[in-house]
Amino acid sequence: MTTLDKGGSVRSLFIDYRKAFDLVDHNILITKLKSLSIPNCLLQWFGSYLSCRRQRVKVNGHVSSWKPLNGSMPQGSRLGPLSFIVMIDDLRAPCELHKYVDDTTLSELIPSSCFTSDMPQIFDSVLSWTTNNNMQINTSKTKEMIFGSLSTANLPLLSISAGSVERVSSFKLLGLTFDASLSWSVHITIIAAKASKRLYFLKQLKRAGVPAQQLLHFYVTVIRPVLEYCAPVWHYAITRSQAEQLESIQKRAIHIIYPFTRGMSYPNILFVSELTPLESRRDQLSRSFFQDITHPSSSLYHLLPPPRDTSVLSRLRTATRFARPVSRTKKYCSFINYALNHYQVPPRNS
Repeated sequence: MTTLDKGGSVRSLFIDYRKAFDLVDHNILITKLKSLSIPNCLLQWFGSYLSCRRQRVKVNGHVSSWKPLNGSMPQGSRLGPLSFIVMIDDLRAPCELHKYVDDTTLSELIPSSCFTSDMPQIFDSVLSWTTNNNMQINTSKTKEMIFGSLSTANLPLLSISAGSVERVSSFKLLGLTFDASLSWSVHITIIAAKASKRLYFLKQLKRAGVPAQQLLHFYVTVIRPVLEYCAPVWHYAITRSQAEQLESIQKRAIHIIYPFTRGMSYPNILFVSELTPLESRRDQLSRSFFQDITHPSSSLYHLLPPPRDTSVLSRLRTATRFARPVSRTKKYCSFINYALNHYQVPPRNS
């Protein structure tokens, strides 16, 4: 966000590995486990767990012959995700690199004074690692996106032997739909549509005579989470109309559960249902999330600025633990910046 706030751009590449868990090479995996100084007894146990596995296909009572497996991880096993994490642990790139199991994101920070990109060379290094580890990149699901003001006319598309990587204006990553303009309008539209579809099931349950309390429980556990998923990431940046769009879905759900609330004001509807506004819930979720980050044990603690010295805090009346950052533009203000400016509470003087 700092790069974007200063007029620069970010070129992001979202890599999808084809049949990630099915193409895990057992020999390469064991070699990597050895490099991590795993005890030999555990390596032998793990090798036994992977070896001599077979599979066959059953269709209408007819089964094929058994086929031995030279790779892949057992689906649904606890060791599957952990093994894949070991596989990609040594994946490196000369840029911002974020890995979450089989989702890998490369982000090149391009200053405003620069009009070229090193992403082709960066991508080549990743392709080389992919080949050496007997893995394959899914070209159809691998996308790139440009954030910021950098003109795409001077940036040729990235390509591999299977074809070019598509450049998109929006992309869904870990359940969040990112827009190149960082407006969150696409994401709000998607989650609103998804929650609206689930209202159909609420209506069906109502027609079946399900009691109001159980209908309310269905809304709270099945529909509302769709509207609040990863709320701290986008809550602070959505517009008033987008917030009202989400509140309208909660209002419709309450009308289905309690038909007599039609015509009531929204505060009265919330009072009857004993619910709180979605906006208030998102704000509380964001505050709680920020408080978790401020603990040094948090994996996101490194994103915060260095805490102020206690001697400085004691001399200032309204000093906060972390300095409040200043953003040139609101559009490129991250959650961290927003939280530091809005969720910090000055410590009480003892």
